[in-house]
Amino acid sequence: MSSEPLAFELSQRGHRTTDQPISYLMAEALRRPNLISLAAGFVDDQTLPREAVAEAAAQLLSDPQTARSALQYGTTQGYSPLREAICEHLNALDHTPGRYQPQDVVVTTGSQQLLHLLTEVLIDPGGIVVTAWPTYFVYTGVLEAFGAQVRGVDMDEQGIIPEALDETLSRLEREGHLPGAGAGIVYITSYHQNPTGLTLSAQRRPRIVDIVRRHSEKAGRRILIVEDAAYRELTFHGEAPPSLRSFDEKGEYVALLQTFSKPFAPGMKTGYGLLPRDLVGSVLLQKTGRDFGSSNFNQQILNLVLRNGAFEAHVKKLCAAYAVKRDAMLAALDEHLGNIPGAGVTWTKPAGGLYVWLTLPPGMDAGRDGRLFGRSLEQGVLFVPGEYCYPPDPTRQAPGNTIRLSFGVADAQQIRRGVERLGQAIASLGRE
Repeated sequence: MSSEPLAFELSQRGHRTTDQPISYLMAEALRRPNLISLAAGFVDDQTLPREAVAEAAAQLLSDPQTARSALQYGTTQGYSPLREAICEHLNALDHTPGRYQPQDVVVTTGSQQLLHLLTEVLIDPGGIVVTAWPTYFVYTGVLEAFGAQVRGVDMDEQGIIPEALDETLSRLEREGHLPGAGAGIVYITSYHQNPTGLTLSAQRRPRIVDIVRRHSEKAGRRILIVEDAAYRELTFHGEAPPSLRSFDEKGEYVALLQTFSKPFAPGMKTGYGLLPRDLVGSVLLQKTGRDFGSSNFNQQILNLVLRNGAFEAHVKKLCAAYAVKRDAMLAALDEHLGNIPGAGVTWTKPAGGLYVWLTLPPGMDAGRDGRLFGRSLEQGVLFVPGEYCYPPDPTRQAPGNTIRLSFGVADAQQIRRGVERLGQAIASLGRE
């Protein structure tokens, strides 16, 4: 008899699920301690709200009654006072006093869990999800595991292009994909998009909601816009445009997803969604089978910081800190990449978030297996190859000449050195 253990037979989803690219990038950063990472979209350790969380936790635990409540199981939908505070926060952001209601809010273990739950209740294997081109690559990994078909829609400096979305949905109708089992999501990162840093313009938002409504009515089945607004609060100056959800007056076509990870503390692992009311029950059935509810203790801390002003104060602190680092990155790009002979590198200029998107000349390969990625590692800088950020659309070929940079983790001095090293890598290839 063989001493080797018998193999497990994985499910179809188990076979479809692959390792995320970020795992490799994180491993490289750990393996090379002198590497400057402009890859990971993490928040800055130095900005984490230690004092605000300590004060809220002490307040909760100082009273036996509130301590017992916080340390006990909560509800699957989420702590009721927090859901009320979330609605107040969203109504203030959208200038829609009283419109959003707590019964339409679901609190989850990060917004990533809610992306997973919505996909689970709406998308069968072979179902269609439409995303921007490029888009958030962790979610496209989820879609691959579900066996979804993904279609990418072009974007420009104002975000996803409404006419391109309209044409994509029309083409899917002609091909017989709409209506169809599990044909149901348009995914849009509407603020400071990961990976490009771009924000969907205010003028395009009502048009996109109208396009999806019109195609839903034509198909006889609702298509859901999943509005991922994870970076909404990280708008450095002025006021961000109203959400897509604000243009969906009856709350039928848009699920607005936000999180406390990026604007407060990722260790709290708490996100939330304002959902169409008739989707809440289906999402809660799936969530109940997973965890019976997200951390009740963390939710009660977050309720306190929302109500005592600590959350708003922390967001202002974050925006000021990240604006300095964004400016350092943009200045370094001007200095070290703007004048490389023949390179023709361009980049976005985000108004918030954590990312800058670079486009290199068409012939330059910035992929993981390309010469630039290896040369950059030799120079001591790590970036995310842009090829990871294009969804697996069988009708399109992802370009290989793009790069995502993040200014979230590195300090301003490291950012300047990292961009200088990237410029040296690009210039060295140009001389060969």
